Formats: sequence, C-alpha cells, structure tokens
Amino acid sequence: MKHVNTVIIGGGQAGLAMGRCLFEHGIDYVILERGRIGERWHSERWDSLKLLTPNWQSRLPHGAYDGGEPDAFMSVPDFIERLERYARSYDACIERGTTVTAVQRMEGRKFRVATDRGEWCARNVVVATGFCDTPRVPGFAENLPDDVVQIVPPEYRNPSQVPEGHVLVVGASATGLQIAEELLGAGRSVTVSVGTHIRVPRRYRGRDILYWMDATGGFAAAADPADERGNPPPQLVGSAENRDLDLSTVQKLGARLAGRTAGVEDGRVLFSDTLRQSVEKADRMMFELLGKIDGFIEAKGYDAPPAEAGEVQPVPIPDAPAELPVGTGGVRAVVWATGYQRKYPWLKIPVLDERGEISHKEGISPVAGLYVLGMRFQKRKYSNLIDGVGRDAEDLAGHIAKRTRAIAA
Repeated sequence: MKHVNTVIIGGGQAGLAMGRCLFEHGIDYVILERGRIGERWHSERWDSLKLLTPNWQSRLPHGAYDGGEPDAFMSVPDFIERLERYARSYDACIERGTTVTAVQRMEGRKFRVATDRGEWCARNVVVATGFCDTPRVPGFAENLPDDVVQIVPPEYRNPSQVPEGHVLVVGASATGLQIAEELLGAGRSVTVSVGTHIRVPRRYRGRDILYWMDATGGFAAAADPADERGNPPPQLVGSAENRDLDLSTVQKLGARLAGRTAGVEDGRVLFSDTLRQSVEKADRMMFELLGKIDGFIEAKGYDAPPAEAGEVQPVPIPDAPAELPVGTGGVRAVVWATGYQRKYPWLKIPVLDERGEISHKEGISPVAGLYVLGMRFQKRKYSNLIDGVGRDAEDLAGHIAKRTRAIAA
C-alpha cells in the first residue's frame, strides 16, 4: 500500500486544478485517472463540439490563457492539448489508466483507496470525477419500440450515427440545441422537446455575454447545489461567427417544437402542454438579465455601444403537438439531452444523500477529509465551469492544508 496525503480521483480540469493547488501548498498528492488526461473530453464528446466559454475564460490556477485568440472558442482536441500542457507545467503526479474500485475509511482518520493497480492510504480524498457522469434518461424510455434508436450525448459523435427519418431531441439546453442544429444541417427532420431552459444571446453590447456575467459578479455569486435542477446550462454555442443558438435558430432551420416529454404510450411519445410557459419564462429571465447588464454598464461608466433596437427578440411560439408516433412512419431516433446524474458505486462511505449525490457544503463533506470538486453550484454559480473549478480548488486546497497542519500539530 502506498501512502500519500491526498488522493484526487479524476484527471480532468477539476483534478488537475486540485493537484496544482496542493502543489502550491507543498502537499503531496496523487491524481488517479481511469484513462487519459481529460478522458471524458477524449471519449464522450461529439466531433464538432467547441467550448461554450471563450478562450480567456479557460483559466486554471497558475494557468491563464496566453494564446492569441482570447475571444475564440477551443475545439475539443485543442482543449485536451491545453490540459496536457497544464499537467506538464507543474509535473503533475498522475497515474493514468487507473480505475478506482473502492474508497473506505480506515482507523486513524485515514482512507483506503483501492484501484485495479494497487492500493493507496491517504489522509484526504477529493472526488473530482466531474458533473457529467451518467446521462439521466427517464424510465419511460423503456417503452419505446426496439427499432427506435436511442442516443445519449456521450455516445453521439455526428449525424451519421442517426438513422434516416424523424429525430426527437429531448432537452433544449446547450447540448440538445447543438445536436439538433447539427442534425438539421445534415438534412434530418427534427422535433425538439422543450423543458426548463435558459436563453441568452452570444454577444450583447459589443461583448460576449459571458464577459458581462463575469464582470457583474454573476458567475462568482454564492450558489446552492439544490438550485442545480432548476438552472440548466444556457443555450449557447462556440463558433467563429459568434452566432446565437436558441429556439428561434432551430425553428428557422426547420425544427418543430414540442412541450416537455411526458411519457411513451401505445406507440406514441406524449408531450405536456408546457411549451408556451417554458419559452415565455426563459425570455422573461433573459430580458431581466440584459436589463441588469444595462444598469451595470451605466453605473460603472463602461464604454459599450448601446443596445440596438430589436437586437434580441422574443422566441416565436408555434402550435405544439400533443404527441408523435414512434417507429415506422414516425420518430426513428431519440436523443436524450436530459442532463446527468452522478454514480459512485466505489464509494463505500455513508455520505450519499437521497438522490445519490455526495452530501457537502461548498465541497466539504460531513466526513472529515472527504471532498468533492467540479459540481454545478458547488459554491459559486460557475463552480463546474473551467474558470470556476479553479476557484473552488484553491479554497479546498486551503482547507486541506489547514487540516494537514492541525493533524501534524
């Protein structure tokens, strides 16, 4: 059994940021990664994906973006290369190809971390396996006929995987709309099932919308993990054209809109009568946000161009179907862009809540020495973003350093 102060589980941006922060505190650590650095970026992202955040917002602790295109958007291969360079920048202690099989408490306030390549003994464990773990698919998906292809985002690569015929994309946040847009561009017939969503323009008053959310302090505002379900990621896409992506965009490309998917019954997909409510709520929240940005610009005296009349318009709301047939002559494929849940079958410590999530307050669990990093709304509203995870890692590293000193005293 090997001994180390802290075991970090996961070698993506969260785990690497945590390693760098512990390195700065002089604390010995190891990062255990089941595959390659940033494995999910390698194996669970579609071919055309670019980051939603501008390059300048890919900041990590002691690793600010230093390229020549701060307002552009990285491709997945570019971001993977950035993570690899970041790991090299501090000679990260990382064990690749190492799958964790059990985390248990030991005597003396320590943890046993078992892997398929040996065991570790640690004072602290940081679970940095990320927010995008297991796709959340409703139970009624089992009622779809066998000849209807079902796809979750980690499995989607490009339209060639999707059979000819009508496609139902369930979910209207960034992932759902990006996949729907790509399928429409490939000539597929698409219906988008719309639930709770957040709409924002890509740019507003001369700046990327995320610039304003950062400048106004909206991203860094305190958050509660309980708010995660009602606050999905915003409808955005990273592109050289800085184009908008919202329900108006996909409608112009030919998509049909429906309300929230309510079930599958007798060869039909059923939809709730919620489309108007969902769209109007998202538009109302967007215009409130833009009003706050206007007020901030005026109060701070920012040199920003005025908002153009009609720059952002409400989404037109069409008549929505109550149901669609499935199988031959109807829906031939369903993309479940319905979010994620976390599963920790290897965590043998009673710290999971009723939803199966690790109980924590700002990343600190009730079990001394056990931490979580990279969750949405973990501490701040951007805790799971590349930029935000570094801030949380700095805070947790400080807590680990303080705990380590107290144990040594």
